[in-house]
Amino acid sequence: MKIAVLKEAVGENRVSATPETAKKFAALGAQVAVEKGAGEAASISDSDYEAAGAMVADRNSTLAGADIILGVRGPDPASINGAKPGAWIVASLAPFAERARIDAYAAGGFEALAMEFMPRITRAQSMDILSSQSNLAGYKAAVLAASEYGRAFPMMMTAAGTVSAARAFVMGVGVAGLQAIATARRLGAQVSATDVRSATKEQIQSLGAKPIFVENVEGIEGEGTGGYATEMSEEYQRAQAELVSSHIAKQDIVITTALIPGRPAPRLISDAQLATMRRGSVIVDLAAEAGGNVEGAVAGETVIRHGVKIIGASNIAATLAADASALFSRNLYNFLSAFWDKERGGPVLDEEIGDAIRLTRDGKVVNARLLG
Repeated sequence: MKIAVLKEAVGENRVSATPETAKKFAALGAQVAVEKGAGEAASISDSDYEAAGAMVADRNSTLAGADIILGVRGPDPASINGAKPGAWIVASLAPFAERARIDAYAAGGFEALAMEFMPRITRAQSMDILSSQSNLAGYKAAVLAASEYGRAFPMMMTAAGTVSAARAFVMGVGVAGLQAIATARRLGAQVSATDVRSATKEQIQSLGAKPIFVENVEGIEGEGTGGYATEMSEEYQRAQAELVSSHIAKQDIVITTALIPGRPAPRLISDAQLATMRRGSVIVDLAAEAGGNVEGAVAGETVIRHGVKIIGASNIAATLAADASALFSRNLYNFLSAFWDKERGGPVLDEEIGDAIRLTRDGKVVNARLLG
């Protein structure tokens, strides 16, 4: 079983395998081939991989006869022709946004496995790339907000007077939101948070933050399948908008994290609401690549509207490339090793996880979420 680790496209600093996981794959009996320079942006040298027992070579040699291709993002279909027919592509494949690429994988005879489709079940927690990368993104969002904010985060009592603590508001309390809350609290901010899922209220309080919830709309939970949030009714959206409008005007920092799989990011903050915030406030929109939670947010750019700085976060986990790569690569190893069949010398997927993440097989797109 040959596992190929490819160098990512320009702009992606993470790598899909580290010397740690390369060594673990070798212990399973696999041959690991790494493209030259694959780990450079994540502070991993080619010699580090070689010391772990991996072969380091150019792209063509790395792909030659590969049974499994590992990536952080889906590789260009035209660049992986040297792999075996039916080879697995295991990466974050953005199936909805990159449908043409998925179709090309099918046409090329590859079996594409989208790691972001991993079901949120207990036995798959260690394989969940969304959680591992979102955790880092939430941390970095709070640090980024602090660095861009023109005032201090913690309260400071000095001989010259008192500096008030920054007021931070986190919208969307998934993995990224919880880490953003925890980090902002560690930095000394007064933190509040909201979510459409009532079950998150206790989580917010457990981190020492104040929950801000719609209380006057009954019977709306907001819990979708797999623990994700889902879209809310118009009644709830109106009530939430009123609540946010009254609260956001008092905030210095806002971090938005709301995403709905396969759909544009929900709009949480309008231009009119931005206008109520005081000048110098900072918003970090972690959903900017999916259309943004904030009106006017631009992915990969920082814009200023009504004196408010809006940071359109783009691939923010990659700014912590070394740690992000370590976690991402462990997710991939945990996934493949959990299904490793010693007799066959490779992984054999079961239906529950295999059917959930498999996008293509035998020349066709087979995933129900894409076909539906």
